[in-house]
Amino acid sequence: MTPISRRRFLMGAAALPGMARPSAPRRRDTLDPGEQKAMEDAAVEFMGKHQVPGLSVAIAKDGKLAYVEAFGMADTAGEKLTSSHRFRIASVSKPITAVAIMGLVEQGRLALSDRVFGDGGVLGRDFGTPPYKPHVEEITIEHLLTHTAGGWDNGGPDPDPMFTHPRMDHAHLISWTLDNLPIRHAPGEHHSYSNFGFCLLGRVIEKRAGEGYAAYVRDKVLKRCDVSGMEIAGNTLADRRPGEVVYYGQQGENPYGMQVARMDAHGGWIATPSELVRFLVHVDGFPTKPDILKAETLRVMTTGSSANPGYAKGWIVNKQNNWWHNGSLPGTITLMVRTSGGFCWAALTNTRQPQSRMDLDLDRLVWNMVGKVTRWPDVDLF
Repeated sequence: MTPISRRRFLMGAAALPGMARPSAPRRRDTLDPGEQKAMEDAAVEFMGKHQVPGLSVAIAKDGKLAYVEAFGMADTAGEKLTSSHRFRIASVSKPITAVAIMGLVEQGRLALSDRVFGDGGVLGRDFGTPPYKPHVEEITIEHLLTHTAGGWDNGGPDPDPMFTHPRMDHAHLISWTLDNLPIRHAPGEHHSYSNFGFCLLGRVIEKRAGEGYAAYVRDKVLKRCDVSGMEIAGNTLADRRPGEVVYYGQQGENPYGMQVARMDAHGGWIATPSELVRFLVHVDGFPTKPDILKAETLRVMTTGSSANPGYAKGWIVNKQNNWWHNGSLPGTITLMVRTSGGFCWAALTNTRQPQSRMDLDLDRLVWNMVGKVTRWPDVDLF
């Protein structure tokens, strides 16, 4: 689940024709039919190129959900995809975990400078066999949020721990990793995208909250954003949740051969696009909907690290003040975006095409769809 580290986002928000200006005419109650058809045509072209059975998109403008559409099929048995179908969101889970952590920081129950392991650390010596390997006791909450812990990375010389030992639960996997996989860089110096680091953040939340990760996030984050339908995915086709799509592997990939439930804090949630957009508009820093975090907390959360200015704390960011995250697992490519121009959107698919630029094409697709609208409808579909 490696993010797009240098997505160009060249279509700056100011260039979008849908931007409202004081002299603009009053918005319509519906999208222009021709523009809506152009959006559909773009979606169908993307689906054909990447052999996508189902694609679901939701777009909000100025805090109002203005566009919700589902294309194709929820499964190849003939179930038509609707905007109510839920998808695995993969690494789009990371911003949700980041918001939960920043909420604990606001409450004074956690500090970004808190160490994670060892005497005085949040997790203390709960996992692994001390004495720990070099640098482990130097890791802080901020290092985990920014992927600068120094190791345990996706695509590094060691295997990504989250895709090994499928029979291990969180506790056993964390202990095995601490005992067997070294930290290769001093914390804070090197950006190494780490799913395992966000798994640890899930356990930090549990330690400080005194309850399970999913229960805490549902109650203290999602509920405050008026989101009630999200939950942690199952692993197998038999574990498919009510209203969840079926995932299709390409080129030999198996969407049902992973420990997705164990990925909870870094890649385990399922959601509809509109639920993700509802979450976004409550953490976007705009005045249109009340945010669940303070403005200064949002600023800190979306400021890149010195090791990688393009990755903040659970969010990819750029100089245009756009924030986003993408996700990728066998059977799904996902995207969640907040732009500086007042847009929030999410797009989810139920397949992945390996060795392609499907992730970049999904990003381009939604920018393209948004750019086809000259005036957004004066409605709120939330």
